[in-house]
Amino acid sequence: MNICICGGGNLATVCAGFFAAQEAVTVNMLTRKPEAWAKEVEVIDPKGHCFRGPLERISDRPEEVIPQAEIVLLCLPGFAIESTLQSIRPWLSPFTAVGSVVSSTGFFYFAHDLLPASQPLFGFQRVPFIARVDTYGHCARLMGYKPELSVALEHESTEFLSLLETLFRTPVRRLNSFYEASLTNSNPILHTGRLFTLWHDWDGETVPKPIRFYEEWTNEASECILQMDSELMALTRDLNISEKEVPSLLTYYESSDAPSLTCKIRSIAAFQGILAPMRQIAEGYVPDFSSRYFTEDFPFGLRFIRQLLHDHAIPSPHIDEVYKWGLLCNGRK
Repeated sequence: MNICICGGGNLATVCAGFFAAQEAVTVNMLTRKPEAWAKEVEVIDPKGHCFRGPLERISDRPEEVIPQAEIVLLCLPGFAIESTLQSIRPWLSPFTAVGSVVSSTGFFYFAHDLLPASQPLFGFQRVPFIARVDTYGHCARLMGYKPELSVALEHESTEFLSLLETLFRTPVRRLNSFYEASLTNSNPILHTGRLFTLWHDWDGETVPKPIRFYEEWTNEASECILQMDSELMALTRDLNISEKEVPSLLTYYESSDAPSLTCKIRSIAAFQGILAPMRQIAEGYVPDFSSRYFTEDFPFGLRFIRQLLHDHAIPSPHIDEVYKWGLLCNGRK
């Protein structure tokens, strides 16, 4: 099995080492910084197990690593998906499966526009691993496995699920449509609604220390995201998507209203210590509008939810307001 991984960050590094350590798997890399990569990548999981394997080819030129690939896996932020698909398109075989480690930042929408209608596609609903790079291009930590992965497939047989289970060493479940992988109220709503309530009326004032994104969560933020979520749920009903596949925020966080959701979010152990996107200046801390919270979650997360709402003529005043504010923030410093 020949796999080409596109990217160079946390997930790209973990997937590279994790796959390369398996027998009969050849891994190539398409990355902007090929010179920074070692010929062998090492990944350590939470139990201290080391996955180490060689990389066959490392290049920033698609023609050197794409033609021989049976699987192309995009481990990329939303802003890089469209340009990467454009660059690899001339070198893809009609039988090459092209996929993304997460689908909520527009993968299927871009792939449908740019690739042949019959191109095999796959996309995960959520990232398969919790991953962190230790040394770029050399080693990384696999910080957590998922008990099960959910994936949308197009023009692929169910046997492909077995292949993914072998590669990721995790049970994989097939979703009913690409919408179920692409629509999520995770980052595109949770992050954007929180940012809006933090700074939609910001007038340049500073604060003495960074704000804790989740531990200082407010009822105002909960009310905002629940209003946005109700609009998303109207869309999922219109698309006949089961709430089992895309649950409401209250269902997902086992809450009954905005105050109980606030308490739940504040208490989640995995959220502890995460700071709001801010930067330090002489007078204190101000919002960091260059953060991926702004450059990713608005134009490559909430964007596609909003577009579908408009396409289906579903009113979305709250999502519209938050989305338009977020786009304005992308032009601020």
